[in-house]
Amino acid sequence: MKIMGEGSKRPYRKRKRARSEEETRLRITEAAVELHGTVGPAKTKVTELAELAGVSRMTVYNHFPTDADLLAACSSHWASRNPFPDPKRWAEVGDPARRLASALAELYGWYGANRQMLGNVLRDAPLMPALGALMGDFWGGYMDSVVAALSHGWPPDPRGDSALRATLRVVVDFHTWQILDACGLDHGEAAGVASRMLGAATAG
Repeated sequence: MKIMGEGSKRPYRKRKRARSEEETRLRITEAAVELHGTVGPAKTKVTELAELAGVSRMTVYNHFPTDADLLAACSSHWASRNPFPDPKRWAEVGDPARRLASALAELYGWYGANRQMLGNVLRDAPLMPALGALMGDFWGGYMDSVVAALSHGWPPDPRGDSALRATLRVVVDFHTWQILDACGLDHGEAAGVASRMLGAATAG
């Protein structure tokens, strides 16, 4: 009978250690997401993060040496559980006004469901260089794709395409939704107001 030696145990121990490291990293990431959604990224302290994750401060730094490392993990984790509305679906609608109304209803609904996290992150982005850089690439790129999907099919604007794109950028913006929401409008009503804003701008 062949007795299992130390060498055969080593791969198992390595796999077990790797799983433990992955679980620890996930706990830290989920704890950071929770704190970002409550107090915001700028007010999230490593001591509080470590306590919530059930690890030491040094463990947090071992897994995430920089703010950028932690923020990248958090944004990816959060986005995987709160998927962004897909602009490609809207681009398939031929009529631009109907496309805009449908897109705004979906986008504003998503804003409403994620208001706490989005509000905290966008508020804190100017305060944290790493977060500002991440949002410039991640959020800015998404907003560009939204505007691109909604910009075709409108009557020619004598002021040029830039005026249309600028107006679109305003009506799809999270802060525009915040203002309309604060006025007591539901997502459908807010989308209707924003659609009329763009309609008036293009007619003018």
